[in-house]
Amino acid sequence: MATFFMFGKYTCDAIKEISIGRTQQAVAEIKKLGGEITAMHALLGEYDLLFCVSLPGVADAIKASVALQKLTGISFSSCPAVSVEVFDQLVTE
Repeated sequence: MATFFMFGKYTCDAIKEISIGRTQQAVAEIKKLGGEITAMHALLGEYDLLFCVSLPGVADAIKASVALQKLTGISFSSCPAVSVEVFDQLVTE
């Protein structure tokens, strides 16, 4: 499994539809793609949301980003991530 950070930006319409139910639907959507949301945070600043997601690969991250936008109206930008320990090993070999 690969780790991805998904940064979300609300639209005016998406803000109006905030609910626990929609959040649960988003979690279910990630599970349908074989993934898991390991953390979700609301943010202040450039982005409104941060999801830390484990997914099988990049193609699944693309599918997740599009599926969540269709479901929620929230625009997501996703980027892959590795732990600092893995990064250190990668760049010092």
